[in-house]
Amino acid sequence: MNDSIIPFGKGGLGVIALYLVGLLLIGWYGRRARQEESLRDFYLAGPGVGFIALLLTLYATQYSGNTMLGFSGRAYRTGFTFLVSVHFMISIIIGYLLFAPQLHRLSKKFRFITPTDFLNHRYRSRTVNLLGLGIMVAALGNYLLAQLIAMGRALQGLTTMPPQTAFVAGVIILATIILVYETLGGFRAVVWTDVLQGTILMIGFAALVYLVLDRYGSLGETIKLLLEGDPSDRAKVLPPSANESRRWISYVILFGLGASLYPQAIQRIFAARSERGLQRSLAVMAFLPFTTALIVVFVGVIGAAHMPDLNNAQTDRILTLICREVQAGSAFGYWLVVVLFAAILGALMSTADSCLLTLSSMITKDFYHPYVNPHASEAKLTQLGKTCSWIIVVLMAGLAIYLNQLEQKPTLVKLLDMKFDMLIQLVPAFVVGIHTQKLRALPVALGIVVGLSVTFGLYGNESVQAVGFHSGLYGLVANLLVAGLGSYLVRRLP
Repeated sequence: MNDSIIPFGKGGLGVIALYLVGLLLIGWYGRRARQEESLRDFYLAGPGVGFIALLLTLYATQYSGNTMLGFSGRAYRTGFTFLVSVHFMISIIIGYLLFAPQLHRLSKKFRFITPTDFLNHRYRSRTVNLLGLGIMVAALGNYLLAQLIAMGRALQGLTTMPPQTAFVAGVIILATIILVYETLGGFRAVVWTDVLQGTILMIGFAALVYLVLDRYGSLGETIKLLLEGDPSDRAKVLPPSANESRRWISYVILFGLGASLYPQAIQRIFAARSERGLQRSLAVMAFLPFTTALIVVFVGVIGAAHMPDLNNAQTDRILTLICREVQAGSAFGYWLVVVLFAAILGALMSTADSCLLTLSSMITKDFYHPYVNPHASEAKLTQLGKTCSWIIVVLMAGLAIYLNQLEQKPTLVKLLDMKFDMLIQLVPAFVVGIHTQKLRALPVALGIVVGLSVTFGLYGNESVQAVGFHSGLYGLVANLLVAGLGSYLVRRLP
């Protein structure tokens, strides 16, 4: 039997099927709960959501396929130095606290629906709006693509079908389920499914600790195996080099500022019923990396010690490979892996549905409505948003399937890097702009253009890579200088 296949019998597959059917039922209930056919009701659930629902939807959205599959794959490749990923996730909460409370107050006062609503309120500039919209749409498309790729790879570890067939089936089946429940229930369905998926994630991570340690032994044994291996294995337990340390510092900054500007996360800030509920959710979120990212890193490193022959994109499947071995050990292990696999699907689907909902809202409200059909009714815009979701998924699914056919397949963490390099260029417009009225629209727009130009101009530059800092950070420095100095000069003009 292929060791990469998780041998689910009829019972295990039945549980997964019931879980997926349950998501469709949630979508149906979300449709019944709608109060009106409006953009605010469909994309923000009307008056918003309370503390528990907000916490779990933030949690389920933040801990995605990149966490479950990508982080474990990166830990497999680099070793214990990737424990810095715990700091990545904590830094996101710090990033939120820099602007989320103030943004929430403004969103309630001026009834924001999409992130671009804040840009329009703050700068009154079509150029800033379009630049911000373009960056956020590109970043969301990148993130959605990563989740679809992860869905396909997850199903490859579940079925005996040929790998490419399994990948295509995973992408199409899971994406279709997301489309159906999201189209039916909008943001309510997404949040309610996130509550379910977030709960399963917590149970799944707890199960993962028991499963892996019971099967492979302590971390001390893992370290011993790596030290006895070849030089590349031994490097996985050694302290990072100076270059690696700079790269991890770079990641902490990139995550903290970039991930806090996820458009779907900003939309959840708008959807919080109260500022107190938002602050309580963020306070609890600060502790969750120790029960999620930390565990996933341990799984990746343990996999590196016991399955040392994986390479490139294969390493993103280390979690399913480990589950295959653990599940064969006992009936208890079998059912725990069933729950864990449901948690993996939950992580992928909760992030994908959030990306998709925010993408459709921005394309509909921020592009179609102001620039194509300013007189469209709320009902028509809502229906168009649903249609956009289907078109987006068809395009992204086709791209995911194409990329999976390439000989050099992109890793999930590589896709993640590109998205943050773009999002971080919005820091002056959002994080700085919300605290001061001194920034002006034209310098902010020029700063974004310069920041993106520097970022992508330095991609692949060997000197930059040797230093260890992401090109997006160089772009951000240039962006801040242009926005800040340009605004100062504009204010000095007579």
